[in-house]
Amino acid sequence: MKFSIITAVYNREKTIGDAIHCLQQQTFGDYEHIIIDGASRDGTVAEVERLADHRTRLVSEPDAGIYDAINKGVAMARGDIIGLLHSDDMFAHSRVLETVADRFACGRYLMTYSDLDYINKDSGRTVRHWRAGSYHPRQLRRGWMPPHPTVFAARSMFEALGAYDTSYRIGADYEAMLRYFAVHGDKAAYIPETLVLMRTGGASNHSLRALLRKMSEDRRSMRQHGIGGWPTVLWKNASKIMQFR
Repeated sequence: MKFSIITAVYNREKTIGDAIHCLQQQTFGDYEHIIIDGASRDGTVAEVERLADHRTRLVSEPDAGIYDAINKGVAMARGDIIGLLHSDDMFAHSRVLETVADRFACGRYLMTYSDLDYINKDSGRTVRHWRAGSYHPRQLRRGWMPPHPTVFAARSMFEALGAYDTSYRIGADYEAMLRYFAVHGDKAAYIPETLVLMRTGGASNHSLRALLRKMSEDRRSMRQHGIGGWPTVLWKNASKIMQFR
């Protein structure tokens, strides 16, 4: 079993090193790290080149946004399992890939997902804990989705169902989760522990305008897949309140 870990990055010279370091510290070493840089204008590329090892594959060129960059990485992937490690994120400990590999080893699953902690980008303090919980089809109509950065999926699933729809600017992850879980939700394994740490300040929650656009794109995804409506959008956002500490 081999992992393809994809990092989409643009102008993140201060944080990209943490992502690379936490991956290189993994006890499970059979992976490739595909870094898709959107032609950064700061020192991101130099930092990647400084920290790269034989498993690193770097592409630096203009792209059409984060989902376009991820799709480039998916197309390049040679591993059996694809996972994402955003440039502002970190694995929670050194056994994350080992833990995920153990779940895939039984041959029953096409996806795994876990819990996620949001951490303050300055203090590193946990400010929100996203407990994913086990999946059930009826949960999709209640706005449920797994923490996207924690999802690992078989490359064969991407090949069969497609990657990310780039017509969504900040909500393609939710559309993809609806698409994947509607077909293969019964082949998704929940790992009940925090495997990923995410710094606060992501593209979908840094402003009211971004939040409203995300809600609109979520509604579009629901209509596309025939799942829920505006009440589901509201439930999806209201469920986040209990995650804050």
